[in-house]
Amino acid sequence: MLGIPKQEEAPSTPQRPLSAMGEACSRMDLTAIHQILVATHYRDDEGTNELSFQEWTQQMRDMLEARKRGDYAFRDKDFKTAIDNYSQFIDVGTMVSPTVFARRSLCYLLCDQPDPALRDAMQAQCVYPDWPTAFYMQSVALAKLDMHKDAADMLNEAAALEEKKQRGARGS
Repeated sequence: MLGIPKQEEAPSTPQRPLSAMGEACSRMDLTAIHQILVATHYRDDEGTNELSFQEWTQQMRDMLEARKRGDYAFRDKDFKTAIDNYSQFIDVGTMVSPTVFARRSLCYLLCDQPDPALRDAMQAQCVYPDWPTAFYMQSVALAKLDMHKDAADMLNEAAALEEKKQRGARGS
């Protein structure tokens, strides 16, 4: 109130049990997040990238090659190269992949660039609005930006989405 900056409190722990991704994000364990994203590969992108035969142009092949180079760099922990290659993939704009945004978000975090990391996590959410990983990545980026209350809110939102997704899977 008097212009004195208020220190934000550490985020409260979520009310729900967390998945491995949730746990890693709550601890801001970027190495564990990296391992999870490598292991899940592009499983969550299914249905977001429908391509017609006409779209298989040289440009498409080049774009997919850029993503593949980004994937290799990501797996090998060469995060600056991964950012460059994922950026080439994204800039073409023919395909949209929430996983590429999540991976590039983590790369930015590992290169100590939380602002672009947050932007990419938000883009992943735009592509796939109910994807817990997008919210988890936003949570980590917000925590790195010292926005701990917002980070805790995102973590809780991600955990709720994950719980809803699991309930839906069991109900089918």
